[in-house]
Amino acid sequence: MILLTCAVRRELDFFTPVAHVEMLVTGVGPIEAGICVARALAQSPYSLVVNAGLGGALEGCAGIGDGVVVAEDRMEIGLEDGRPFVLPEDLRIIDSASSDLTFVDRLVELGYSSKRGITVSRVTTTAQTAARLASHGVEVESMEGFAILRAAEMAAVPAVEIRGISNIVTDRARSGWNFDRGRQGLQKILTDLLTLVPE
Repeated sequence: MILLTCAVRRELDFFTPVAHVEMLVTGVGPIEAGICVARALAQSPYSLVVNAGLGGALEGCAGIGDGVVVAEDRMEIGLEDGRPFVLPEDLRIIDSASSDLTFVDRLVELGYSSKRGITVSRVTTTAQTAARLASHGVEVESMEGFAILRAAEMAAVPAVEIRGISNIVTDRARSGWNFDRGRQGLQKILTDLLTLVPE
């Protein structure tokens, strides 16, 4: 059984239910997403978690309407100015989680781009913030990716994050935000991903 997750139902309103896929609408943001997926994984056995939703691309990293696979997603956590967040030696911050590389590689073989993601709790609306994110080498912004990949990782269940690009991460007036085009890109990559998973 596949657990297919999205933040809001409208992102996947094109999806027709099938017997081997169970859909879970988590709500928006990393806390709701992580809690909902962790609870689902504790209650039922799944062979794969798919986090499917819309996301923004840093300038030059993808176009609006593209479908992309996020190979690694980071959580934005630490000091605001970007300096290292020093903890006692016996503690560490886990701020990165990865999609299952088998599915990443298969989607790349089908022509999709593999991207580095960042999970934020606020949608970027300024060029300054976009530049700061870009300086860390990330390419796609979402609000749930890391939390869902990490919940699956802790439950030892393979997971993959896919995004339909709905906007460019920059000043809000220049972002070109387009829900429908982002959803079209998501539909294409999700349809192709599900052909790779045996029923």
